[in-house]
Amino acid sequence: MGYFLLLLATLAWSFVGVLVKTASTMVDSSIISFARFFFGVICLIIFLYVRDGKLQIRLGMKWIWIGALAKAVNYIFENIALKIGYSYGNILVQPVQTVVLLFAAGLLFKEKISVKGWISAVFCVVGVIVVGWNGTPLDELISGGGLTTLLFALAGIGAAVHVLSQRMLLKTMDNGNMNLSVFMVSTLIVAVPMPMQSHSVIGPITVWACGALVLLGVITGLSFFWFAEAIKRVPFTVVAVVGNSTVLFAILWSYLFFNDPITIYIIVGTLIFVAGIILMNFKMPNRSARKTSSLEQS
Repeated sequence: MGYFLLLLATLAWSFVGVLVKTASTMVDSSIISFARFFFGVICLIIFLYVRDGKLQIRLGMKWIWIGALAKAVNYIFENIALKIGYSYGNILVQPVQTVVLLFAAGLLFKEKISVKGWISAVFCVVGVIVVGWNGTPLDELISGGGLTTLLFALAGIGAAVHVLSQRMLLKTMDNGNMNLSVFMVSTLIVAVPMPMQSHSVIGPITVWACGALVLLGVITGLSFFWFAEAIKRVPFTVVAVVGNSTVLFAILWSYLFFNDPITIYIIVGTLIFVAGIILMNFKMPNRSARKTSSLEQS
C-alpha cells in the first residue's frame, strides 16, 4: 500500500503542469489559483470530517498567515508561468525550493550546512540555469526569454516559505487541520483580486478544462496525505528516488499531451538538479558511525 500511495502522490504532482495548461484554455491564472485552493479545501473538509468527525480550524496564528501568503505566491506565479510557458516548466520549482530551504536552515535555524548540502545546492542551481537557458541566445534571454524562469523561481521561494511555516505549525497542530487552515486563508488571499479581472473566462467552457480545475484541487488537498502515509511504510531511499521522479514524469506528459519540445538542455539540466535533490535527501553516516561499522566488520 505504501508504494501505491507514493506512486499516486508522485503521479499527481507530475500532472500539475498539464492540468494547469488545460485549464488555462478556459480561464485565466487567477481563477486557476483560486480553484486549486477552493477545491482543495473542499476535499480536505470531506476527508477530515470522515476521518475525525470534526474540524479544527485555527486562523489566529502568525505562521498560518505566513504559510498561506507564501503558498498563494507559489500558486500565482507558477500558474502564470505555466500559462505563458511550457507545461513542464514547474519542474524548476522544486530545486529552487531546495536551495532556499538549505539557506533558511543555516540563516534562520542556525543549522550547520554540510559539504554535501553545498554540493547539492550547486547541482540544483546549475540544473536550473541550464533548463532556464535551454540554448537560448543571450540577447533573446536578456530581452525576456528568461521571464518564465524568473516566475518559477519566485514560485519556488513561495513554496519554500510555505514549508518553513509547516515546520513551525507542526509543533502545535496536526498535518490535516494545519493544511486546511492554511489553504482556507490562501483561498481568501487569491480571491481578493478576482473581481478586478476583466477577462476571467478567456476561452470555451469544456469538460476537460473544468475537470482539470477540480483535479488540481484534489491534488492540492489530498496528495500530501498520500505522501505522508507512504513515507511511513516505504524505505527512505525509495522515497528519495521515486518522490523526485515527478519531474521526469512531468516532462513526459508535456511531450505526450502538448508536444512540448524537449531539448538536450532540458534533459541535462533536469538530471543535474534531480541529482542534487536526491543527494540532499540521502543521509550519509557520520564519521563515528562509519568508524564503528568498520570496527564491527573487522
